[in-house]
Amino acid sequence: MNLKNSQLDVDTWIKEHGVRYFNELTNMAQLTEEVGEVARIIARRYGEQSEKESDKNKDLGEELSDVVFVVLCLANQTGIDLQAAFDKKMDLKSIRDKDRHKNNDKLK
Repeated sequence: MNLKNSQLDVDTWIKEHGVRYFNELTNMAQLTEEVGEVARIIARRYGEQSEKESDKNKDLGEELSDVVFVVLCLANQTGIDLQAAFDKKMDLKSIRDKDRHKNNDKLK
């Protein structure tokens, strides 16, 4: 997934179909709602809670994509180059956390 292209795709969609971006606070609330939907599926499908009949047809991939869409919206409207930020984070994690998880006895 190329985040730069995805940001452009979202921006184009917003301009062609969405009229305008929701403001940042609205998008933050939207992101929270979407993450909640992901959490509900994970908790009920993979956790200890029983899955309600109405949740059995929910598509986890679709809900995760909703989260990504809103994150891309927030990046666009706040001027963040998410590809550059992600690449920087991966470089940092590769240096800082290179052996961290290998040396974690809890993971063995």
